[in-house]
Amino acid sequence: MSTLVATSAPEARSSQGFRVAMLLPGALVTLLLILFALGLVLFLAFRGNDGSLLGAGFTVANFVTVVSDPLYWTVTLRSLIIAALVTLATVVTAYPVAYYLAFHAGRRRGLLLFLVTLPFWTSYLLRVFAWKIVLAYNGVLNSALIESGIWSEPTLAFLNTPAAVVVTLAHAYAPFAILPIYVALDTIPKSLIEAASDLGARPFTSFRRIVLPNSMPGVLAAALVVFVPTVGDYVTPALVGGPASTMIGTLIQAQFGKANDWPFGAALSVAVMLVILCVVLVARFADRRFGSRT
Repeated sequence: MSTLVATSAPEARSSQGFRVAMLLPGALVTLLLILFALGLVLFLAFRGNDGSLLGAGFTVANFVTVVSDPLYWTVTLRSLIIAALVTLATVVTAYPVAYYLAFHAGRRRGLLLFLVTLPFWTSYLLRVFAWKIVLAYNGVLNSALIESGIWSEPTLAFLNTPAAVVVTLAHAYAPFAILPIYVALDTIPKSLIEAASDLGARPFTSFRRIVLPNSMPGVLAAALVVFVPTVGDYVTPALVGGPASTMIGTLIQAQFGKANDWPFGAALSVAVMLVILCVVLVARFADRRFGSRT
């Protein structure tokens, strides 16, 4: 017995040391890259702009401007609406795909999952430019409509619109929504659905009472994964959206770029982070409600 205790103690220490060694790189990256970056943004947000990199003095004037200027409220609200539409479109289209992968794909599941992750192999900018080609005045969509006889001449109704931003972002973030929903659906015991069927439940009833409630954590995770980055996106509105599609990320990028006002850009970033934090807290509360029900 004493021999077992003596040999288990070094093994426990070795296992603990291995865990620390494996966690250390990730902890350092988190500390240096994420926390340091957030701390720098918070520091800059309370600085005054004097043209230097770190600003001068401490002030709350940046936040006063953010709160008092209706321009930033309008653009922030537009960003939230576009992000919400993108999230809705992405989740609604991703759920059937994830459902098929979880319950009906069979032996083709591995291949289909590979095809779902295939867009990750290409650059995000290339996918945005592809949609720009599709929606352009002489693009694929206009050409197809003219060739089919639906329209007689090209139209500018597709590109440089909020709808173009929503479609492009929904396509770009579709894999990020499919995968968490698929994981949630795949963990649902098939025996529950079979038992419901044996008890006379129709397929829609089984879906409504068993599948959908148990998959809601995955749906909420997918919604957050899509919503959070799309609120601050500025590349897609700049490429396929017009002035009516300007989002808060575009204004933040302009402050750090052409305007050379890093403190005000940091204050805008902090304001957006606070808004996103409120959304995350609401989603977490909803997740707990669904978790308690299921």
